[in-house]
Amino acid sequence: MKQIILIFLLAAVSVTSLAQPDKRDVRRGNRDFRKENYKEAEIEYRKAIVKDSLSIAANYNLAADLYRQGNPQEAAKVLDRIKEAAQSSEYAADYFYNLGDVAIANQDWKTAVDAFRESLLRNPGDLDAKENYIYARKKLQEQQDQQQNQDQNQQNDQNQDNKDDQNKDDQQKDDQQDQNKDNKQDQQKDQQQEEDQPKISPQAAQQMLQAIQAKEKETQEKVKKEKAQALQSRQKERNW
Repeated sequence: MKQIILIFLLAAVSVTSLAQPDKRDVRRGNRDFRKENYKEAEIEYRKAIVKDSLSIAANYNLAADLYRQGNPQEAAKVLDRIKEAAQSSEYAADYFYNLGDVAIANQDWKTAVDAFRESLLRNPGDLDAKENYIYARKKLQEQQDQQQNQDQNQQNDQNQDNKDDQNKDDQQKDDQQDQNKDNKQDQQKDQQQEEDQPKISPQAAQQMLQAIQAKEKETQEKVKKEKAQALQSRQKERNW
């Protein structure tokens, strides 16, 4: 990573050295930058941008300064601001190189690969750009493999959940079938018990009913006779 940072700074110096003499804010920012007074340099570069918002030198060096301050996200926004102007300028190779450095710091491997590729197309002899391109491409592949594994694991988990749900449904169906079978067996048992009971013909049932009625009549007559005898006994006692 130190090598990438140093290369980034060298690219920044190559552009600042070409800044026009009347760009005083940029020149003051460059002096602070070389002294590693990055906060002061940022102020000067932003002053220059207020006067010329599309200044390649001011924006380019501001991105380098923000990068050194550990703010690659903001550096990426600054570089994006001069994207069209920088791509068509003589500094396009350096612009894409630094864009790749910022993307690496942000772990945006796809952007880094694309940026270093564009830098190499404009300056094929840049060995540092080639090394960084290889590094970024390797990290991108690792990221893609990791994402693919995560997706596969999620799919496997989903399939397992679906399988568990299916097994649960099957178990519930089996339990219901067992319950239905038990109920049917109970019904068959009750029916069999009813069938096993002796059947009585209508004639026999009538005879049983008549016998019960005759028995009840006999009992009632016996009760009446006993009551009459008791009444007669009390009358005799009174006469005596």
